[in-house]
Amino acid sequence: MRKTKFKRYCHFVISLFLITLSSALNVACVEEEQFDDTPEGNFEALWKIIDERYCFLDYKQHEIGVDWQQVYSKYKVRITPDMKKVQLFEVLADMLSELRDGHVNLSAPHDLARNWSWYESYPSNLSDSLLRRYMGTDYKIASGLKYCILDDNIGYIRYESFSSGIGDGNLDEVFMHMILCRGIIIDIRGNGGGELTNAERLAARFCNEKTLVGYLQHKTGKGHSDFSSMEPRYLEPSSGMRWLKPVCVLTNRHVFSAANEFATYMKAMPNVKLVGDHTGGGAGMPFSDALPNGWVVRFSAVPSYDANKQSTEFGIAPHYNVQLTEQDFKRGKDTIIEFAREIMVK
Repeated sequence: MRKTKFKRYCHFVISLFLITLSSALNVACVEEEQFDDTPEGNFEALWKIIDERYCFLDYKQHEIGVDWQQVYSKYKVRITPDMKKVQLFEVLADMLSELRDGHVNLSAPHDLARNWSWYESYPSNLSDSLLRRYMGTDYKIASGLKYCILDDNIGYIRYESFSSGIGDGNLDEVFMHMILCRGIIIDIRGNGGGELTNAERLAARFCNEKTLVGYLQHKTGKGHSDFSSMEPRYLEPSSGMRWLKPVCVLTNRHVFSAANEFATYMKAMPNVKLVGDHTGGGAGMPFSDALPNGWVVRFSAVPSYDANKQSTEFGIAPHYNVQLTEQDFKRGKDTIIEFAREIMVK
């Protein structure tokens, strides 16, 4: 008799658990809107992803007048039930381009939608042929770094991509090689970003004390203004060899994402000057999501700011705005490198 009662009780508990679980799943399904794999469904899904999760809608409306609701109306009329995938891709790509964000991409098997206006509309201020004149052919290579000592005893480091890793051992060797130099030039022109840890590891070599370098926020809801409070970001000094003599960081419009963050960190250091052009920006950490048809959209989801709580989404102004001139190019001189050399020997 006791066993029968116990079995009935167990059946009751299991049934109650299954009902509760089913109700929870139903609630989750109701909360998460589903879209059909149709032109209209994919359009609605993409617009909603950006509307709820993109982190710069308020900022872009203030800075460049992007009204995301108006964008919806503008592109919705271009969607038809019988449109081909190439036509749909074109409409969605055009819609995303309104954001003017290099971190916003739409990836499909046949194409990648992107907005590279942050550097395509500006002079490159970089010449490979001129760099070869300065570096020669016997420069040293330490993982992702190329380096040499120029004839005026100024160290020169070229870092083309933060996707190329660097270790503390690499950095110790580089700085030991340049220990008697009067100053160092770090050339990140053309660096489109990569791993943020590489940017932090390199910047820590120029930091002598814990330094506030910026702030982060996180989305807390679906509203355009739903963010956490700003969280301070500090850079700790490296435990390895550090450089406290003059430094110039060379920049151009192609400096983006993690490279843009590196420029932000370095601008907070007292012995560092940024020389060259305004950077390209890219201050939002990217995330990805998929549309019903399998296309993947990448978008900025976590905004970052400099030490003055200013957004660097549209880039960072250098201390000295210097452009590569045609006259210097013809003479085999890099105007930006030469300017950096001059201010470090004064």
